[in-house]
Amino acid sequence: MRFGFVSSFGTPEQHVALARECEEHGWDGFFFWDGVDLGDWGGGGVATWDPFSILTAAARVTERITLGALVFAFPRHRPWELAQRVLTVDHLSGGRLVLPVGLGVLDDHAFKSVAEQEKGLRERAELLDDMLAYLAESWSGERFAFDGTHLHTGDFRFPVAPVNGRVPVWPVAAWPSEKSMSRAARWDGVVPQLRSTTTTAAETPLGAQDVADLVAWARERRAAAGTEAPWDVVTQGILPDDPGEAAAHASALAEAGATWWVESRWDPATATPESLLERVRQGPPAL
Repeated sequence: MRFGFVSSFGTPEQHVALARECEEHGWDGFFFWDGVDLGDWGGGGVATWDPFSILTAAARVTERITLGALVFAFPRHRPWELAQRVLTVDHLSGGRLVLPVGLGVLDDHAFKSVAEQEKGLRERAELLDDMLAYLAESWSGERFAFDGTHLHTGDFRFPVAPVNGRVPVWPVAAWPSEKSMSRAARWDGVVPQLRSTTTTAAETPLGAQDVADLVAWARERRAAAGTEAPWDVVTQGILPDDPGEAAAHASALAEAGATWWVESRWDPATATPESLLERVRQGPPAL
């Protein structure tokens, strides 16, 4: 199992410094997040920053760790600009970028305050599929036009491929929703959430049995599709403070088939830049 850390709050300088600290203290991944204006969350004082800018800077101060965001809200981005940004960070990092992707949250005013943004769940899901297909086309190096369910463009060409030929895509999916999980099974991994929960995945992480069931389901679906490539299962939440308990919790998830644990702290009252730095310097659990 690999261990990542979400830099949830701070200034741009603090986020970039935390990326460097993650690498120095044995973490395997540094993750940011993608929002524009989350309204009254955190008392209305939560600053947001462009994830690609933060990850670009993080790429220049690290050499080893995986970089990404939990999660990129693809349906509110322009796909051709997104493709260019993904390619840029991928090359600056030497191929260390990953793409956890989701529908975006409607609390973000980048959805609710923009009339032309798709807001329905089905429409955003269809647009996410369009954008993922567009990205895959952009990695071919060939000129292409795109005609999807919601996205239609004329010719584009991105002549330089990603460093490793493609950038891993990890869709968020609700377990055990067949429709939601089927999207993730077509790509390179999943950021699973329990279906019908009223809390976030970080507050209600999947247990070991949930992970084992999910992995068995995905293995069967991917085998039927003739796919044998590795597939990441990205769990998240807050590990216990006690090192032994943290290691036991992570070990149980790893034995069930999880490949990542991402430490994700989202309470602005407690996840201060100082407390995040203190936790990073303690390092990940030793399994």
